Amino acid sequence: MNFDDLKNDWQADQSAEPNISEDILETKQAKTPIDILRKKMKHEFKYQIVALILMAAFPYLFGFSPQMKLVYLAFYAITCGFTAHYFFKFYRFYKNSCDMTMDSRKSILWFFYEMKLNIELYKALTYIIAFIWVGFIAVYLLIEKTGAVNKVLAKLSPTYILLNCFITIVIIGLITELWAWYYYGKYLARVKKVVDELDYE
Repeated sequence: MNFDDLKNDWQADQSAEPNISEDILETKQAKTPIDILRKKMKHEFKYQIVALILMAAFPYLFGFSPQMKLVYLAFYAITCGFTAHYFFKFYRFYKNSCDMTMDSRKSILWFFYEMKLNIELYKALTYIIAFIWVGFIAVYLLIEKTGAVNKVLAKLSPTYILLNCFITIVIIGLITELWAWYYYGKYLARVKKVVDELDYE
């Protein structure tokens, strides 16, 4: 074979475009939001660890009485228990998602449904922790600020107090739902779009 033949073969190989199926192209598009979700999960874990460490210092920073420190530590221990359970599930999902292959529809479906479940767990944990600390604030006010609380309660009707409790619950719910959507949901929706397109094909 002479040099001209080699040159022609080389140019033919370069001009030939690889035949990539549409399914593979669609599957690769899901990688970007999945990578973003993994990165956000990693950051979330770090933020929550830092928050728990900072919370341990609150009784000393705010000068709680010895009695109140014990109450605070009880609420803090409950918070750590719920958070540890959630961290374990979230970490296990994160590790499994790192090992999955991104070239199959089955893997993308698994990630989508597992992530959806973990977002629901995340929201449930947020509700639990929020209500634990609303409970702590109530206990703090009743123990440390009894006189001031009694004066305020004497001026308020039970209907007003119940209405404020209801509004507080609604606000906590809205913040939780919006944050979960902003931080995770919109990226999960992009994965869902790819899953739907693969189903359609």
